[in-house]
Amino acid sequence: MSTSTQNVTDTDGLQLRIARFQKAQEAITAQVRRVIVGQEEVIDQVMVALFVGGHCLITGLPGTAKTLLVRTLAQALGLDFRRIQFTPDLMPSDITGTDIIEEEPGTGRRTWTFVPGPIFSNVLLADEINRTPPKTQSALLEAMQERSCTVRGNMHTIQPPFFVLATQNPIELEGTYPLPEAQLDRFIFNVLLDYLSADHEMKVLDLTTTTHIAEAEAVTNAEEILDFQQVVRMVPIADSVARYAVNLVRATRATDPSAPDFVKKYVNFGASVRAAQFLVLASKARALMKRRYHVTYEDITTLMRPILRHRILLNFQAESDRLTQDDILGRLLEAMPAPRD
Repeated sequence: MSTSTQNVTDTDGLQLRIARFQKAQEAITAQVRRVIVGQEEVIDQVMVALFVGGHCLITGLPGTAKTLLVRTLAQALGLDFRRIQFTPDLMPSDITGTDIIEEEPGTGRRTWTFVPGPIFSNVLLADEINRTPPKTQSALLEAMQERSCTVRGNMHTIQPPFFVLATQNPIELEGTYPLPEAQLDRFIFNVLLDYLSADHEMKVLDLTTTTHIAEAEAVTNAEEILDFQQVVRMVPIADSVARYAVNLVRATRATDPSAPDFVKKYVNFGASVRAAQFLVLASKARALMKRRYHVTYEDITTLMRPILRHRILLNFQAESDRLTQDDILGRLLEAMPAPRD
Protein backbone atom coordinates (compact mmCIF):
# COMPACT_ATOMS: atom_id res chain seq x y z
CA MET A 1 0.00 0.00 0.00
CA SER A 2 1.35 3.42 -0.96
CA THR A 3 1.93 6.14 1.59
CA SER A 4 -0.87 8.31 0.15
CA THR A 5 -3.34 5.40 0.27
CA GLN A 6 -2.29 4.63 3.85
CA ASN A 7 -2.87 8.27 4.86
CA VAL A 8 -6.35 8.23 3.34
CA THR A 9 -7.17 5.04 5.24
CA ASP A 10 -5.87 6.51 8.50
CA THR A 11 -7.89 9.69 7.96
CA ASP A 12 -11.07 7.74 7.27
CA GLY A 13 -10.52 5.65 10.38
CA LEU A 14 -9.93 8.71 12.51
CA GLN A 15 -13.10 10.36 11.19
CA LEU A 16 -15.07 7.26 12.16
CA ARG A 17 -13.57 7.32 15.65
CA ILE A 18 -14.40 11.01 16.05
CA ALA A 19 -17.96 10.42 14.83
CA ARG A 20 -18.37 7.60 17.34
CA PHE A 21 -16.93 9.82 20.09
CA GLN A 22 -19.45 12.56 19.42
CA LYS A 23 -22.35 10.13 19.14
CA ALA A 24 -21.40 8.42 22.40
CA GLN A 25 -20.90 11.75 24.16
CA GLU A 26 -24.40 12.87 23.20
CA ALA A 27 -25.88 9.52 24.24
CA ILE A 28 -24.11 9.56 27.63
CA THR A 29 -25.25 13.12 28.30
CA ALA A 30 -28.84 12.24 27.33
CA GLN A 31 -28.85 9.27 29.70
CA VAL A 32 -27.44 11.30 32.58
CA ARG A 33 -30.02 14.03 32.04
CA ARG A 34 -32.81 11.47 32.35
CA VAL A 35 -31.94 11.39 36.04
CA ILE A 36 -30.01 14.61 36.78
CA VAL A 37 -31.90 17.88 36.35
CA GLY A 38 -29.98 21.03 35.39
CA GLN A 39 -26.28 21.31 36.29
CA GLU A 40 -25.31 21.39 32.60
CA GLU A 41 -21.91 22.92 33.28
CA VAL A 42 -21.16 20.35 35.98
CA ILE A 43 -22.11 17.46 33.70
CA ASP A 44 -19.91 18.85 30.92
CA GLN A 45 -16.93 19.16 33.28
CA VAL A 46 -17.34 15.61 34.57
CA MET A 47 -17.60 14.40 30.97
CA VAL A 48 -14.37 16.22 30.11
CA ALA A 49 -12.64 14.48 33.02
CA LEU A 50 -13.97 11.18 31.73
CA PHE A 51 -12.61 11.68 28.21
CA VAL A 52 -9.26 12.88 29.53
CA GLY A 53 -8.92 9.97 31.93
CA GLY A 54 -8.65 12.19 35.01
CA HIS A 55 -10.25 12.29 38.43
CA CYS A 56 -12.81 14.78 39.66
CA LEU A 57 -13.54 16.40 43.03
CA ILE A 58 -17.17 17.43 43.38
CA THR A 59 -17.91 20.05 46.04
CA GLY A 60 -21.52 20.82 46.87
CA LEU A 61 -24.06 21.38 49.60
CA PRO A 62 -26.15 18.49 50.96
CA GLY A 63 -28.95 17.43 48.64
CA THR A 64 -27.39 18.70 45.41
CA ALA A 65 -27.26 15.18 43.87
CA LYS A 66 -23.49 14.68 44.06
CA THR A 67 -23.71 10.95 44.73
CA LEU A 68 -26.61 10.48 42.32
CA LEU A 69 -24.63 12.15 39.54
CA VAL A 70 -21.68 9.78 39.92
CA ARG A 71 -23.84 6.65 40.14
CA THR A 72 -25.88 7.70 37.10
CA LEU A 73 -22.74 8.41 35.07
CA ALA A 74 -21.34 4.96 35.89
CA GLN A 75 -24.61 3.37 34.72
CA ALA A 76 -24.54 5.29 31.43
CA LEU A 77 -20.92 4.26 30.83
CA GLY A 78 -21.58 0.59 31.48
CA LEU A 79 -18.61 0.42 33.85
CA ASP A 80 -17.95 -1.40 37.11
CA PHE A 81 -18.97 0.94 39.94
CA ARG A 82 -17.95 0.91 43.60
CA ARG A 83 -18.73 3.31 46.42
CA ILE A 84 -16.74 4.02 49.58
CA GLN A 85 -18.39 5.98 52.37
CA PHE A 86 -15.50 7.78 54.04
CA THR A 87 -15.74 7.88 57.84
CA PRO A 88 -13.21 8.70 60.60
CA ASP A 89 -12.66 5.00 61.39
CA LEU A 90 -12.02 3.94 57.78
CA MET A 91 -8.68 2.18 57.33
CA PRO A 92 -6.43 2.11 54.22
CA SER A 93 -6.99 -1.64 53.85
CA ASP A 94 -10.73 -0.98 53.59
CA ILE A 95 -9.93 0.79 50.32
CA THR A 96 -7.05 -1.16 48.80
CA GLY A 97 -7.87 -4.64 50.05
CA THR A 98 -5.71 -6.94 52.15
CA ASP A 99 -3.92 -10.28 52.22
CA ILE A 100 -5.50 -13.09 54.21
CA ILE A 101 -4.20 -16.53 55.15
CA GLU A 102 -6.12 -19.40 53.58
CA GLU A 103 -5.70 -23.07 54.37
CA GLU A 104 -5.96 -25.56 51.51
CA PRO A 105 -8.45 -28.37 52.23
CA GLY A 106 -6.78 -31.75 52.54
CA THR A 107 -3.15 -30.62 52.59
CA GLY A 108 -3.52 -28.04 55.35
CA ARG A 109 -1.05 -25.83 53.49
CA ARG A 110 -1.44 -22.16 54.29
CA THR A 111 -1.00 -19.46 51.67
CA TRP A 112 -1.47 -15.72 51.43
CA THR A 113 -4.42 -14.68 49.27
CA PHE A 114 -5.09 -11.11 48.20
CA VAL A 115 -8.69 -9.94 48.60
CA PRO A 116 -9.19 -6.85 46.40
CA GLY A 117 -10.83 -3.79 47.91
CA PRO A 118 -13.35 -1.48 46.23
CA ILE A 119 -10.53 0.47 44.60
CA PHE A 120 -10.39 -2.28 41.96
CA SER A 121 -13.20 -0.90 39.84
CA ASN A 122 -13.70 1.43 36.89
CA VAL A 123 -15.62 4.21 38.62
CA LEU A 124 -14.87 4.74 42.31
CA LEU A 125 -17.09 7.07 44.30
CA ALA A 126 -15.20 8.44 47.31
CA ASP A 127 -18.19 9.83 49.17
CA GLU A 128 -17.40 12.66 51.61
CA ILE A 129 -13.68 12.06 51.19
CA ASN A 130 -12.75 14.77 53.71
CA ARG A 131 -14.34 12.84 56.60
CA THR A 132 -11.44 10.40 56.95
CA PRO A 133 -7.89 11.13 58.23
CA PRO A 134 -5.04 11.82 55.78
CA LYS A 135 -3.55 8.36 56.38
CA THR A 136 -6.60 6.77 54.77
CA GLN A 137 -6.99 9.49 52.15
CA SER A 138 -3.42 8.78 51.02
CA ALA A 139 -4.41 5.20 50.15
CA LEU A 140 -5.85 6.70 46.97
CA LEU A 141 -2.69 8.55 45.95
CA GLU A 142 -0.88 5.69 44.23
CA ALA A 143 -4.05 4.48 42.54
CA MET A 144 -4.92 7.93 41.21
CA GLN A 145 -1.47 8.51 39.74
CA GLU A 146 -0.11 5.07 38.86
CA ARG A 147 -3.33 3.04 38.44
CA SER A 148 -2.00 0.51 40.92
CA CYS A 149 -1.79 -0.09 44.65
CA THR A 150 0.80 -1.77 46.84
CA VAL A 151 -0.21 -4.15 49.64
CA ARG A 152 2.45 -5.90 51.78
CA GLY A 153 5.09 -4.97 49.20
CA ASN A 154 3.17 -6.47 46.28
CA MET A 155 1.95 -4.17 43.52
CA HIS A 156 -1.51 -4.85 42.12
CA THR A 157 -2.56 -3.23 38.84
CA ILE A 158 -5.96 -1.58 38.44
CA GLN A 159 -7.44 -2.26 35.04
CA PRO A 160 -8.27 0.87 32.99
CA PRO A 161 -10.38 2.88 32.66
CA PHE A 162 -10.21 4.08 36.25
CA PHE A 163 -11.85 7.23 37.60
CA VAL A 164 -12.04 8.54 41.16
CA LEU A 165 -15.01 10.84 41.62
CA ALA A 166 -14.81 12.26 45.14
CA THR A 167 -17.43 14.37 46.89
CA GLN A 168 -17.11 16.73 49.81
CA ASN A 169 -19.38 19.07 51.76
CA PRO A 170 -18.05 22.66 51.95
CA ILE A 171 -19.99 23.82 55.01
CA GLU A 172 -19.56 21.12 57.66
CA LEU A 173 -16.06 21.62 59.03
CA GLU A 174 -16.40 19.76 62.35
CA GLY A 175 -15.00 16.25 62.11
CA THR A 176 -13.44 16.79 58.69
CA TYR A 177 -9.86 16.59 57.47
CA PRO A 178 -8.75 18.87 54.62
CA LEU A 179 -7.31 16.95 51.69
CA PRO A 180 -3.49 17.05 51.40
CA GLU A 181 -2.21 19.35 48.66
CA ALA A 182 -0.54 16.41 46.90
CA GLN A 183 -3.86 14.63 46.61
CA LEU A 184 -5.76 17.75 45.54
CA ASP A 185 -3.28 18.22 42.71
CA ARG A 186 -4.23 14.83 41.29
CA PHE A 187 -7.82 15.86 40.69
CA ILE A 188 -8.24 17.43 37.28
CA PHE A 189 -11.32 19.41 38.37
CA ASN A 190 -12.82 20.83 41.52
CA VAL A 191 -16.43 21.05 40.36
CA LEU A 192 -18.83 23.24 42.35
CA LEU A 193 -22.50 22.25 42.57
CA ASP A 194 -24.93 25.03 43.40
CA TYR A 195 -28.67 25.18 44.05
CA LEU A 196 -31.05 24.58 41.14
CA SER A 197 -33.41 27.15 39.67
CA ALA A 198 -37.08 27.10 40.67
CA ASP A 199 -38.12 25.47 37.38
CA HIS A 200 -35.49 22.78 37.76
CA GLU A 201 -36.59 22.08 41.33
CA MET A 202 -40.16 21.61 40.07
CA LYS A 203 -38.86 19.09 37.54
CA VAL A 204 -36.99 17.26 40.32
CA LEU A 205 -40.27 16.94 42.21
CA ASP A 206 -41.95 15.47 39.13
CA LEU A 207 -39.17 12.90 38.77
CA THR A 208 -38.81 11.86 42.40
CA THR A 209 -42.23 12.11 44.07
CA THR A 210 -44.21 9.81 41.75
CA THR A 211 -44.14 6.11 40.96
CA HIS A 212 -41.85 6.74 37.99
CA ILE A 213 -38.23 5.70 38.57
CA ALA A 214 -35.70 7.36 36.28
CA GLU A 215 -32.65 5.25 35.44
CA ALA A 216 -29.81 5.54 32.97
CA GLU A 217 -28.96 2.82 30.45
CA ALA A 218 -25.47 1.83 29.36
CA VAL A 219 -24.59 3.32 25.97
CA THR A 220 -20.84 2.57 25.77
CA ASN A 221 -18.20 0.33 27.34
CA ALA A 222 -14.68 0.37 28.76
CA GLU A 223 -12.97 -0.41 25.44
CA GLU A 224 -14.65 2.53 23.70
CA ILE A 225 -13.82 4.93 26.51
CA LEU A 226 -10.13 4.03 26.29
CA ASP A 227 -10.28 4.69 22.55
CA PHE A 228 -11.99 8.05 23.15
CA GLN A 229 -9.15 9.05 25.48
CA GLN A 230 -6.65 8.37 22.70
CA VAL A 231 -8.69 10.36 20.18
CA VAL A 232 -8.77 13.36 22.54
CA ARG A 233 -4.96 13.39 22.75
CA MET A 234 -4.79 13.63 18.95
CA VAL A 235 -6.61 16.98 18.84
CA PRO A 236 -4.11 19.65 17.71
CA ILE A 237 -3.38 22.78 19.71
CA ALA A 238 -1.51 25.82 18.38
CA ASP A 239 1.69 26.83 20.13
CA SER A 240 0.20 30.26 20.87
CA VAL A 241 -2.79 28.71 22.67
CA ALA A 242 -0.59 26.29 24.62
CA ARG A 243 1.71 29.19 25.54
CA TYR A 244 -1.29 31.13 26.86
CA ALA A 245 -2.25 28.17 29.09
CA VAL A 246 1.32 27.97 30.41
CA ASN A 247 1.43 31.72 31.06
CA LEU A 248 -1.83 31.60 33.04
CA VAL A 249 -0.53 28.78 35.22
CA ARG A 250 2.84 30.46 35.80
CA ALA A 251 1.11 33.72 36.72
CA THR A 252 -0.51 32.02 39.73
CA ARG A 253 2.93 31.62 41.36
CA ALA A 254 3.91 34.55 43.52
CA THR A 255 7.60 33.87 42.86
CA ASP A 256 7.25 34.08 39.07
CA PRO A 257 8.26 37.40 37.45
CA SER A 258 5.06 37.35 35.35
CA ALA A 259 2.77 37.19 38.40
CA PRO A 260 0.57 40.29 38.84
CA ASP A 261 0.88 42.30 42.05
CA PHE A 262 -2.38 40.96 43.51
CA VAL A 263 -1.08 37.39 43.11
CA LYS A 264 2.10 38.29 44.99
CA LYS A 265 -0.04 39.90 47.66
CA TYR A 266 -2.60 37.14 48.19
CA VAL A 267 -1.15 33.81 46.99
CA ASN A 268 1.26 31.67 48.97
CA PHE A 269 1.63 28.83 46.48
CA GLY A 270 0.52 28.64 42.85
CA ALA A 271 -0.39 25.84 40.47
CA SER A 272 2.03 23.09 39.43
CA VAL A 273 3.07 21.88 36.00
CA ARG A 274 0.34 19.25 36.26
CA ALA A 275 -2.18 22.10 36.09
CA ALA A 276 -0.89 23.14 32.66
CA GLN A 277 -1.02 19.53 31.46
CA PHE A 278 -4.61 19.13 32.62
CA LEU A 279 -5.61 22.51 31.20
CA VAL A 280 -4.41 21.54 27.71
CA LEU A 281 -5.84 18.00 27.85
CA ALA A 282 -9.21 19.17 29.14
CA SER A 283 -9.35 21.87 26.46
CA LYS A 284 -8.76 19.23 23.80
CA ALA A 285 -11.67 17.17 25.13
CA ARG A 286 -13.93 20.23 25.30
CA ALA A 287 -13.07 21.19 21.74
CA LEU A 288 -14.03 17.74 20.47
CA MET A 289 -17.24 17.80 22.52
CA LYS A 290 -18.09 21.13 20.87
CA ARG A 291 -17.50 19.53 17.43
CA ARG A 292 -14.29 21.43 16.81
CA TYR A 293 -10.99 19.89 15.76
CA HIS A 294 -8.63 22.36 17.37
CA VAL A 295 -8.30 24.08 20.76
CA THR A 296 -9.25 27.75 21.09
CA TYR A 297 -8.53 30.40 23.71
CA GLU A 298 -12.15 30.06 24.84
CA ASP A 299 -11.52 26.45 25.87
CA ILE A 300 -8.61 27.58 28.03
CA THR A 301 -10.45 30.45 29.74
CA THR A 302 -13.63 28.40 30.31
CA LEU A 303 -11.82 25.54 32.04
CA MET A 304 -9.27 27.63 33.90
CA ARG A 305 -11.29 28.10 37.12
CA PRO A 306 -12.35 24.48 37.83
CA ILE A 307 -8.82 23.26 37.04
CA LEU A 308 -6.90 25.85 39.08
CA ARG A 309 -9.20 26.73 42.00
CA HIS A 310 -7.97 23.84 44.16
CA ARG A 311 -4.33 24.30 43.18
CA ILE A 312 -3.61 27.76 44.56
CA LEU A 313 -3.14 28.33 48.27
CA LEU A 314 -4.14 31.77 49.54
CA ASN A 315 -2.49 33.53 52.49
CA PHE A 316 -3.99 35.16 55.56
CA GLN A 317 -4.24 38.52 53.80
CA ALA A 318 -6.63 37.04 51.26
CA GLU A 319 -8.72 35.47 54.01
CA SER A 320 -8.92 38.76 55.91
CA ASP A 321 -10.05 40.52 52.71
CA ARG A 322 -12.56 37.68 52.17
CA LEU A 323 -11.18 36.70 48.80
CA THR A 324 -11.60 33.22 47.34
CA GLN A 325 -9.58 31.34 44.76
CA ASP A 326 -12.24 32.13 42.15
CA ASP A 327 -11.88 35.85 42.92
CA ILE A 328 -8.14 35.66 42.29
CA LEU A 329 -8.57 33.63 39.10
CA GLY A 330 -11.19 36.05 37.82
CA ARG A 331 -8.84 38.97 38.35
CA LEU A 332 -6.08 37.00 36.66
CA LEU A 333 -8.20 36.53 33.52
CA GLU A 334 -8.87 40.28 33.51
CA ALA A 335 -5.18 41.02 33.84
CA MET A 336 -4.21 38.47 31.18
CA PRO A 337 -7.07 38.40 28.62
CA ALA A 338 -6.94 35.88 25.82
CA PRO A 339 -5.64 37.18 22.48
CA ARG A 340 -8.12 37.38 19.64
CA ASP A 341 -8.47 34.08 17.77
